[in-house]
Amino acid sequence: MRPLTEREIRTAFVNCTKGQAKRLPVPHDLAERPWDDLDFLGWRDPQAPDRAYLVTELDGRPVALALRGSGAASWQTRRSMCSMCMTSHTGGVSLMVAAKAGRAGQQGNSVGAYMCSDLACPLYVRGKKDAGIGARLPESLTLEERIQRTVANLAVFIARVTA
Repeated sequence: MRPLTEREIRTAFVNCTKGQAKRLPVPHDLAERPWDDLDFLGWRDPQAPDRAYLVTELDGRPVALALRGSGAASWQTRRSMCSMCMTSHTGGVSLMVAAKAGRAGQQGNSVGAYMCSDLACPLYVRGKKDAGIGARLPESLTLEERIQRTVANLAVFIARVTA
């Protein structure tokens, strides 16, 4: 993924108003992010842990989503799997819900997916971040194929939000 600016990120939101996108927190350390290892950039709102955001590139342009997630998943004792990157976590997967774009979202319609609570899927897939013992089930897919699967899963989720 190419490095994005704060302005590019703010204008990329498809499921919130321009005013909301202007007010939401964007990470201040964009220059230090490992962009070469990211298929999408995800972050939680430090002031409201139930709010999360992600931005990716689709068809050469940035697309961003505002999400609602459950708070800290530390109460969970069972292992769950992220539907984006297929990483298993004990207490590290949350249901992330995105309001649908446009009129459907204004009417309260939303879609959800179980995702890594810290939205670090690209780093888990690449082995740059460890989710613990047994987090990555043995697979015959290459790293590139696992990355493509994660990107495809995210694209499907975004398509459901924007449909």
